Amino acid sequence: MSDPSGPGTALRAVLDRALADPAMGWSLGGYGAGATFRRDPGEPATPPCGGRPGLVTPRGALVLGEADTLVPVAYETALGGEAWSQSLALCRPLPLLPPCPAPVVSERGRDHAAARAGDRDGVLFCLGLPLRQARLMARVREEAVSRLRAACGRPADAALWAALPGLGAVLVAESGRDRIEVVLEVVLEVVLPDARPGPRAQWFDRLLRLGRLHAATAPIPAGLAPVIHLHPPHPLDGGGYDLARHAAFEALLARFGDPELVALKRRVLAGEAAVPRTRAARAVARVARAQRRHLASA
Repeated sequence: MSDPSGPGTALRAVLDRALADPAMGWSLGGYGAGATFRRDPGEPATPPCGGRPGLVTPRGALVLGEADTLVPVAYETALGGEAWSQSLALCRPLPLLPPCPAPVVSERGRDHAAARAGDRDGVLFCLGLPLRQARLMARVREEAVSRLRAACGRPADAALWAALPGLGAVLVAESGRDRIEVVLEVVLEVVLPDARPGPRAQWFDRLLRLGRLHAATAPIPAGLAPVIHLHPPHPLDGGGYDLARHAAFEALLARFGDPELVALKRRVLAGEAAVPRTRAARAVARVARAQRRHLASA
């Protein structure tokens, strides 16, 4: 009998709360390419078809078909100065990752897993990017299908990427039964200095060519590859230092973080002048010292 309080149950509860929080950001993909999903607090959102967990908005969609079966790893990353980022990475064991797709555009057929039932007649084309964690695909219909068919058998290039919005394409980043969909023509309309945060597609050739599974600064345990990232709201977003946001991520670290790094952070927050030896530990100490200063003045 499964443990009702086991890690899968705890992760499902975290995902359910995250789906209800408009301040939560999501990303799916690998190092150099993928998609992100965000929404406004008042933006209309409905569940995906088929009873799957997730969110569907006019600008994109998030589907969590098997996210609760992945391995959660919570961590913070030291950035320049006293800045830091925070993430909950949902990882897949390396032996379970598929190989990279053929490095050319290829037709995949109808999108039977589309977040909206009305989009299942769209045709998927794999863009052939060298990613193991996810497949990046373009979903098109009508006359755009013939345009993408004409590109099959050749590598996707910057010209094809730039043409996708004009073809009415939806970018689909998919890993197993999890996916993010980005309505590209809508994204173009809102890319302004004061643009609302929303779904975005990402493709950086320079990073892809490095062949990394994740950034070197991310303390992902050996044998795992991050597939989905949750990006909780930062304590410094919005002015001041938000104690509730700080406490919320501390809870994630306590449940899903590296125990040694979590223990080190607690000691530094308590005032210990640690001089760690490893890169990950030094980053944790820098983040903890910055947070300690903010907490002292909050």
